[in-house]
Amino acid sequence: MFRLPLMAFLGVAAVTPLAKGDDWPQWMGPNRDGVWAETGVVEQLPAGGPKELWRVPIAAGYAGPAVADGKVYVTDRVLATGAKNPDDPFDAKAKIGSTERVQCLDAKTGRQVWKHEYDCPYQISYPSGPRCTPTVHAGKVYSLGAMGDLYCLDAGTGQVVWSKNFPKDYAAKPPMWGFSGHPLVYKNLLICLVGGEGSVAVAFDKETGKEVWKALSAKEPGYGPPTLIEAGGKPQVLIWHAESINGLNPETGEKYWSVPLAPSYGMSIMAPRKAGDLLYVGGNGASAVLKLDAEKPGATVVWQGAMADKPPKAKGLYPINMTPFVDGGTIYGVDQPGMFRAVELGTGKRLWFTHKPVIGKEQDEDFKGSGSGTAFVVKNGDRYFLFAETGELIIAKLSREGYEELSRAKLLDPSGGAFGRKVVWTHPAFADKCVFVRNDKEIACFSLAK
Repeated sequence: MFRLPLMAFLGVAAVTPLAKGDDWPQWMGPNRDGVWAETGVVEQLPAGGPKELWRVPIAAGYAGPAVADGKVYVTDRVLATGAKNPDDPFDAKAKIGSTERVQCLDAKTGRQVWKHEYDCPYQISYPSGPRCTPTVHAGKVYSLGAMGDLYCLDAGTGQVVWSKNFPKDYAAKPPMWGFSGHPLVYKNLLICLVGGEGSVAVAFDKETGKEVWKALSAKEPGYGPPTLIEAGGKPQVLIWHAESINGLNPETGEKYWSVPLAPSYGMSIMAPRKAGDLLYVGGNGASAVLKLDAEKPGATVVWQGAMADKPPKAKGLYPINMTPFVDGGTIYGVDQPGMFRAVELGTGKRLWFTHKPVIGKEQDEDFKGSGSGTAFVVKNGDRYFLFAETGELIIAKLSREGYEELSRAKLLDPSGGAFGRKVVWTHPAFADKCVFVRNDKEIACFSLAK
């Protein structure tokens, strides 16, 4: 059986932002939409790369940093003395002694302000640390670890306000590649992808941790983040699990609609992307665009594709570790087996591809050497910042006509392993005219100010 790695780390615009535009308080930014709104940012990267402001050691993890109120929040995982990861990263049988940590750093210096750590043996495939970016909101930090430890911490001190353990509290078996759905704040709720019977999605009171509602059952919960949209005159939280994508009432958990969409290996990872009345969602083996009902919550299929389809039937985009960007009727993202591709939103028609933003060089379309290829896409003004799995930051123009690279610079060495190559698979944060990036050994901050 052909095996694919996970990782969901790998939103769509929230109804209300969580913080001012120069913070990056959660996964994919203030509105979870991959838009960096700051101005006064460099047009091109300097020849020698952007100015490094600081670089400090960190342990392993796929979780990107969050930046809020002058602090950086990031999670990692430290192996216990004498413990080691299996030689085969897919091996999920061994129980590996380890500690997960939530760290708070000073955004200007990288100095540690506080840390919260807890015992957390790993028993998952690719056991290289937490997947979820912390969510920072109203003086609290919400952190979800790879084995299902959810913590609400005081943002200033790191003291525990409340906590949950999904396997113990909901009989939720850890997914093969760990808990990966970035928690979502909505009004007084923290909405999480949990798992277990009737509790694929659970909303907690964000101040106390008390369960407010739970919803949905599925053979596997998947890895995608709860995603907030507004359509049919109502806010909806989208939950894409291993069998279908669902629109729920975010205040009660009532199911408004459901459309079957089953990715291979339960790999529902990306956050669905809304553009007008169209909703794009895709992953390993499954890709579709839905039309959202304008009068009431509901959705119908516009087109649907399968990754195994060959030309001329082939259409759509099948990301693994990243959430594509939809702009001007075009989807931009990393397709499989690892090229960056543009696809027409309304039809699924493939427009162009290039391997350069992912692995740094061009290859034929059927090149298999970059499976599960990853490059994270963030828009700033009229151009895009791409953070490639090579550890390079790229500024580029993306259009229906093609890919135009303006500049690139190496920020980090790739430290994780994937199919015989080294990669860095963590989403960066953009805040205070800086970029914050991490791998399995260090976290660093670079100035992007003009």
